[in-house]
Amino acid sequence: MTKKDNINRNIIIVLMIVVAAVFRLLAFKYQQLSNFNPVGAIALFGGAYFTDKWKGYLAVLLTLFTTDIILNYLYTSKFVIGYDGIIGVYLSFAIMVFLGTMLKKVNALNVLLASVGAVLMHWLVTDLPLFYTTLNLYPHTLAGYKTSLIAAIPFEYNMVYGTLVFSAIMFGGFELAKSKYAFLQTKKQLAL
Repeated sequence: MTKKDNINRNIIIVLMIVVAAVFRLLAFKYQQLSNFNPVGAIALFGGAYFTDKWKGYLAVLLTLFTTDIILNYLYTSKFVIGYDGIIGVYLSFAIMVFLGTMLKKVNALNVLLASVGAVLMHWLVTDLPLFYTTLNLYPHTLAGYKTSLIAAIPFEYNMVYGTLVFSAIMFGGFELAKSKYAFLQTKKQLAL
């Protein structure tokens, strides 16, 4: 794999992430799609396919940040950079990218397990009370955390479905493209 091939491969990965990220913005127009979005799949995909793993973290967190700003503007007509709980949200997506880096072999079972694991991490981390300083929907106790987790179940169902659907599209599409275009394969895959 030449340097040019690696650059082209990264461009394709970034383009796939950007195209998928547009679907996150649909939740503004279609409220029933709340949390049915590609962000979990984007995190796993970036972690799995960038050969320089830091690029996976950067691309995913930058995509999340950019779409957060756009969504906040659509909802409030103001440019809002942060929100209460942002640390937990970004930490959960960094963990998802890490899960993507652990995918040594991309196949349906591994992507399914990683997708479910990613949503589980999102659910457990984003509802931790320590990440909320002004929004006090639940007491900052173990019982409050439990109540928060239970209340989040409908949103996490949508996230599971979104992550599974978009993972199938993104991973399946990239694997298909890799079988047709050698420049999308890593040095290790080309050596086989």
